Amino acid sequence: MGIELIFKIAAIGILVTVVSQILKKSDREDFALFVGIIGIVAVLGLTANVLADFFNNVKSIFGF
Repeated sequence: MGIELIFKIAAIGILVTVVSQILKKSDREDFALFVGIIGIVAVLGLTANVLADFFNNVKSIFGF
């Protein structure tokens, strides 16, 4: 896990927030919801390997 991953997540968060606010101001709240969901999926996609490594470490620590 590096600092670049944190910056990518922050950039996605800022982008999703700006686009969502623009869509809400133009009475497109349904699209704003989809943008938020897409942002969450994108962040989960970026962090999937980190989460997999974390759960493998927990698994090895507790001996499952």
